[in-house]
Amino acid sequence: MNIPTSPELKSMTGAEITSLTEEIRLRIIDAVSASGGHLASNLGVIEMTVALHRVFDIPTDSIVFDVGHQCYTHKILTGRAEQMTTLRRAGGLSGFPSRAESDADPFTTGHSGTSLSAALGMAEANRLAGRDAWTVAVIGDGSFTNGMIYEALNGCAQKGLKLMIVLNDNEMSISKNVGAMTDYFAKIRTSRPYFMFKHGVHRFCKKIPLIGRGMIRIAIVVKEFIKRVLNRKNIFENFGLEYLGPIDGADIDTLESVFREAKKCDVPCVVHVITQKGHGYLPAEEHPERYHSVSPFTAESGVSTEAKGYSRAFGDALCESAAKDDRICAVSAAMKDGTGLARFADTYPDRFFDVGIAEEHAVTFAAGLARAGMRPVVALYSTFSQRVFDQILHDCALQKLPVVLALDRCGIIPGDGVTHQGLFDVGLFSPIPGITVYAPESYAELSACLAESLTDTGVSIVRYPRGEEAQYDRSIWTYIADGSAAVADFGEGDRRVTLITYSSETAEVLLAAEALAHRFAVRVIRLIRISPLPVGEILEAIGETSTVSIAEESMRRGGVGESLAAQIAAARPSLPVRVCAIDSFVPHGVTAKELPISAEAIVRSVIEAVQ
Repeated sequence: MNIPTSPELKSMTGAEITSLTEEIRLRIIDAVSASGGHLASNLGVIEMTVALHRVFDIPTDSIVFDVGHQCYTHKILTGRAEQMTTLRRAGGLSGFPSRAESDADPFTTGHSGTSLSAALGMAEANRLAGRDAWTVAVIGDGSFTNGMIYEALNGCAQKGLKLMIVLNDNEMSISKNVGAMTDYFAKIRTSRPYFMFKHGVHRFCKKIPLIGRGMIRIAIVVKEFIKRVLNRKNIFENFGLEYLGPIDGADIDTLESVFREAKKCDVPCVVHVITQKGHGYLPAEEHPERYHSVSPFTAESGVSTEAKGYSRAFGDALCESAAKDDRICAVSAAMKDGTGLARFADTYPDRFFDVGIAEEHAVTFAAGLARAGMRPVVALYSTFSQRVFDQILHDCALQKLPVVLALDRCGIIPGDGVTHQGLFDVGLFSPIPGITVYAPESYAELSACLAESLTDTGVSIVRYPRGEEAQYDRSIWTYIADGSAAVADFGEGDRRVTLITYSSETAEVLLAAEALAHRFAVRVIRLIRISPLPVGEILEAIGETSTVSIAEESMRRGGVGESLAAQIAAARPSLPVRVCAIDSFVPHGVTAKELPISAEAIVRSVIEAVQ
């Protein structure tokens, strides 16, 4: 069927809406099975998103999705249905909300906890400008472990502010609902007959001369008293907000009714919606964690078991170290499976801590563990480590505490794209005094670097890419004395050029070395420790060379290339040094081969330098 636009939804019948939701579900499964993406969370909010689009006027009204793992239905309903086949591909649709993609995406999101602050700011701007527009923040229950949400909640309870908060609860409630009476009053508060009755009583009382409005006030006081006795205020009501729910996230009629009722509240309202991850697709319903973020798969058979990869290699190496040292602990920020810590959690449950989506707390909590004698390892994605700079600097490095930060998914992340690229950690953390940063290029090096970091007396970072290690003959490498770098030589000739790199960029540099070896003797220096840089060893390994090209899958400013180039220039001012690195935000679908760090770009930098 043709997908209607958001305005066309409002005139559709119930049967047409049911047919539409099934069509959307099939399109999402088809798109994600072909391109990969976030499946389970998107399947769980189809009915809820359709209801929001029927009640609100998009894009005059705005929907801000927290994290953005649940925005696919919104994209389909806002003129992008036919583009879903391009999902997460270069030049196609982003897997997250994107202002650059559509006016219907009011705020670019990708990290947890940002939606409510942004939505509150937008709602306040609408109020100041006199615009009759609503802002809706859709927030998953997991994001309510993020402190930024509560900072925003603290400023939401303002009369007349056209702001609605939808709590997308797809796993567990914030507080446990107990007893038949609780369920009964929840059903009464969210039923259409209840709303009709309440408004009818208000209209009737207003018509009574003299005492009518007083009767309404008394009724409200009595209602609030009953609620306090039978159903204590929840956290949202204590923040001064209205609360409606919980509601079945698959019941579009009730969802629409409650959303319309929420718009009548004097203060912003929290609508609590219970959804099911993977709803309508049995494999994702049964294993929602497996279908959170998936690579391309066959829809009929489901996702396959992934190969080992760096995440699992890290988890295995940490378990091996923990077996020898009972001080070793692992800390996760709601990413146990994604960071390879599932085996550790099962093997050493007393030494595993999942703090939820609270990266800042995770690092300072680890600092406390270290201060009391433990050896904590905090596993985060590189993109989320951007949030913990202050904690690493003040709470760990300044106090010289032995905390290990394991950074997963460093470098280019093509599918998730601009909000998830692991390109900034090197420039963020390397300048901190006393910190050691390792950049292993293989599973074996990852294990060795992790073991060494666990003996360090200060903060250590072990950074590694996503996916599997590159397959080639690693016997080409000769390690320098302290193991901080390795050297390999290619080709023969009177003129020698030197290429320097580390981690995931090694594959491109080796391709460049093979291309250059037809004209030059090429020395490749691969760094394993990138901070502090082994400058003396590097200068010795460079020896007599015509030019140096430094390539890294990271940002140029603050990167290894800039720092090393400056130190080489100080020691060898006449030696040409070029840096191949990244200078801009990298969109989704783009790989290293399409950036100024490709093998071709490295070859050009060398040729230009020696001419």
